[in-house]
Amino acid sequence: MTLTRRNAFWDDLARDLEDPEFLREYVVESMRIATIDSIVNALDEARQAAALTKAELARAIQVEPATIRRLFASDKSNPTLGTLAEVATALGLRITLEPMAAGERAQVTAPLLDGRTADPQGLARHLDSLRTSKAKQPV
Repeated sequence: MTLTRRNAFWDDLARDLEDPEFLREYVVESMRIATIDSIVNALDEARQAAALTKAELARAIQVEPATIRRLFASDKSNPTLGTLAEVATALGLRITLEPMAAGERAQVTAPLLDGRTADPQGLARHLDSLRTSKAKQPV
């Protein structure tokens, strides 16, 4: 993507984020994707560290092996919390919640609740970095 197209994308997205309904949907979907990706990646790393195959993990939680293959292979994975909790348990893990840092709450949660942001481009870039980051978040 050329620099001009990239800038046009961010400018268009910033304008779209001025619509409270669009902003809310964009924030919620971005955080959903980032959260699921982070958890699934951490679970797959734990599976590998435990030297378990996907088939062995599937047997442990009594699901078809294809279910586990899809969970770890699909970019469009949308597992239930129950499935994630079962996989985590089989790996000796627990899924917990942690509060966002104050800065992230101000950047993400406040606009979600208010339906507006003073910095739409900053919000868009932050959410994009969460979705595209390969850095592991704590589970």
